[in-house]
Amino acid sequence: MKPSLKKQDANEMSSPVKPKTTIIAIDGPAGAGKSTIARLVAKKLNFLYIDTGAMYRALTLMALGEKIDIHNEKKLAGLAKRAEIGLRNKPDGNIQVFLNGRDVSSDIRKPQITKFVSEIAKIPDVRQEMVKLQRALGLKSSCVLDGRDIGTVVFPDADKKFFLDADFDERVERRYKELKAAGNEITTQDVAQDLRNRDTIDSTRQCAPLKKAEDAIYIDTTNMTIEQVVEVVLGYIGTQN
Repeated sequence: MKPSLKKQDANEMSSPVKPKTTIIAIDGPAGAGKSTIARLVAKKLNFLYIDTGAMYRALTLMALGEKIDIHNEKKLAGLAKRAEIGLRNKPDGNIQVFLNGRDVSSDIRKPQITKFVSEIAKIPDVRQEMVKLQRALGLKSSCVLDGRDIGTVVFPDADKKFFLDADFDERVERRYKELKAAGNEITTQDVAQDLRNRDTIDSTRQCAPLKKAEDAIYIDTTNMTIEQVVEVVLGYIGTQN
């Protein structure tokens, strides 16, 4: 059964609260490995994994499907208000993403969505609606969230905060392999250009830009395996479950 996301259960973007559940925040740029690490850490801890990027991707998919101009902030904010986005953990640690009751887990990973998601995610009113949904989930269940502003905006009082990073070339290679494995026809040059654009948009947007929280633990994953990063993160959390 998909989690019920009731916006009225969440706080406003400007009024975060300390939840009774345990919150692990993982931030970082695209391709740093945060989604993979967050998913595996959540599985180890038996926590809900909240892929906030997937939520923005689902909204982007809906916007493109309704042929809404990605620069029309008013319409996109309205879309965010009425979009029903749900997440469900799978036994293997992956998540299913639902948009208005439909499983869109594969659709949201297509290059067309990647091309526009950062443009839509930078809109303040859109982010406010998404933050409400993210907090609603975090207040109901212990979870691991990954994104760009989890430790700075969504849950500034998270129990543990991490900022994962990697060299640009390494991030390009990781994203290229991920997209090729999913059957996408794409070049490393395409991926590099996309990451440059996303890095610029994410780090310079006025609303909740990508940045490391002052109390976040910085981990450079460039020369680390997935297993090594998971071990380091769990070590800081204080468990090796």
